[in-house]
Amino acid sequence: MLKTEELQVNIGPQHPSTHGVFRMLVTVDGETLVDLKPVFGYLHRNHEQLGEVNSYLQNMPFTDRLDYFNSMVNNHAYARAVEQLAGIEVPERAQYIRVIMDELSRILNHASALGFLLGDMGAWQTSLLWGLREREKILDLFEYVSGARMMCNYSRFGGVARDIDDYFISEVKKLMQGLPRYFDEFERLLVENEILLVRAKGVGVLPKELALSYSVTGPLLRGSGVPYDVRKAEPYAVYDRFDFDIPVGTVGDVYDRFLVRVEEMRQSYRILEQALQQMPEAEGGHINPKVKQQSLKPPVGESYARVESPKGELGFYLVSDGSGSAYRYKVRAPSFINLSALADMCKGYKIADVVVILGSIDIVMGEVDR
Repeated sequence: MLKTEELQVNIGPQHPSTHGVFRMLVTVDGETLVDLKPVFGYLHRNHEQLGEVNSYLQNMPFTDRLDYFNSMVNNHAYARAVEQLAGIEVPERAQYIRVIMDELSRILNHASALGFLLGDMGAWQTSLLWGLREREKILDLFEYVSGARMMCNYSRFGGVARDIDDYFISEVKKLMQGLPRYFDEFERLLVENEILLVRAKGVGVLPKELALSYSVTGPLLRGSGVPYDVRKAEPYAVYDRFDFDIPVGTVGDVYDRFLVRVEEMRQSYRILEQALQQMPEAEGGHINPKVKQQSLKPPVGESYARVESPKGELGFYLVSDGSGSAYRYKVRAPSFINLSALADMCKGYKIADVVVILGSIDIVMGEVDR
């Protein structure tokens, strides 16, 4: 039998398949991958160090730049950490507004991620445009309420920057009228797609035990059969008032992660329906008027607050020394932690599968490097 010499190949850092400025140093034996070393840091912006210099409020727009697909969720997580640190109460209406923004974010994230995933498989046009179509509608809603499509800077300590009005609610309901059909068509287009089946089934398998040992979260963990979701494990905001399920996979391959994200969009739709029905009237207030946003100085102490972002558990750890800036500011970024399993997920597969496996993790480099 002819033995080939192992070869090291660089994928990235400037490569469209790496979903950002990310480099994979892969070792291949022929077309089979035998080792992978992730290399990042190209996008490092000193986010956590800046968080210890800025005032608490100044950090809010910086969180937009983490997972820049989901700035609303980033804002929510950071606001919760500061509110927990400072003992700030959040009006009920603001809690519902935050949930609505989070679940709209989950739909736009998964629709885009699945479109890009098919692009990584070589099926660019149709699936990506279908994903971006709904994303654009949701970004229009974010622009209306926050003034920005992506960098929303929307949460404030004790609530949100602006209340939502009847027009916003009517536009959300209009969007939701078309979502069930969109989910069905999207699934029908892709679930039995020949390209998807060949490139995703049995590829990039992450066993349950390995997923748990790496502490991965989000669809990556649930695709491996672990029904863990922060919204259920440690309900925050008003998530304990909603009826929704946690989709899980059975094999833990790329295909399972695809199916989990499709079903999660449907569960987000269920949450949105309930949130719009239950949300109190505007008299409840959209922000705590007692909070001094600009000059906030939480008492000495520490806090850790987490949310279920579309990519997994996003947490903020803060330590206060009583001044107007955090003494310690640390982010638990799901994209970064989920990447830790990449090498084991890729070993033994073909080099062409690496791009697809990476895409199934769904990373954003702004969150990985910080």
